Amino acid sequence: MNQLTRYFQYYLFRAGQNEYARLTVEELIAFLIRVTERKDRVALLMDYFALKEERKVKIKDLSSSKRMYVTLLRVFFAHQPTIVLEEPYFYLEEEDRRHFKRILDDLTKEKQVLILTSNLEDAMISCDAIYRLNELGFHPLDIRDSEDDKQEAQEQDRGNITLQKIYTKKNDKVILFDPPEVDYIESMDGSILVHVAGENYVCALTLTELEQRLLNFGFFRCHRSYIVNLQKVREIITWTKNSYSLRLNTGQDAVVPLSRSKLQELKALLNI
Repeated sequence: MNQLTRYFQYYLFRAGQNEYARLTVEELIAFLIRVTERKDRVALLMDYFALKEERKVKIKDLSSSKRMYVTLLRVFFAHQPTIVLEEPYFYLEEEDRRHFKRILDDLTKEKQVLILTSNLEDAMISCDAIYRLNELGFHPLDIRDSEDDKQEAQEQDRGNITLQKIYTKKNDKVILFDPPEVDYIESMDGSILVHVAGENYVCALTLTELEQRLLNFGFFRCHRSYIVNLQKVREIITWTKNSYSLRLNTGQDAVVPLSRSKLQELKALLNI
């Protein structure tokens, strides 16, 4: 965000940005119209923003969600071709989220919108293209509607081809990861969880199915409940003569168990 302040083509909205607390909602909208020299009418915008009931309420007297929503409306008046928003949904309740998403959808017809967020769900409801940033750089996430993706998954199964993507699910979206992105996979309380960059995603396949499909990608069944990406293993930890773990170099200090029966097999794979 600090780097972008040097460029005139970006309008930046920072998380927790404040508004003129003593103005009413109607006065604020009228003020924004004047300073941006737009031709909009206040009454029409109050309807468009769904703020008719709050028009005479001072900003300081609004709920925290509504106050943030009103503050976010500044992006509607921005003249810059690109809008950059930092955590815009963080403070918003469900109704205000829907209203703001509708406004963003309209803005994207004329402008570029970049959202910076740590919440994957917020990214999925807002963005056509999603990238994850970590210490290795930007990585695109392949996200599709689950119904649209189901047929392709079935065709891959029927074709018996090598798995190129790991299918996971988050809410009603299917998220596809390249195998090298995955840190490890675990079975927990009847669910299969795929761990990527400190977050986990539910997978419909069993550990056995994943083990078979991931053999050619450097994955290893280190425990009855765990599959680990050997490229991410940094250390073999010996707790006792019969107790071992694997520490991963994921930046999250992740540790997964290593079965005693698997130790020699792992050493052979790693040539140690």
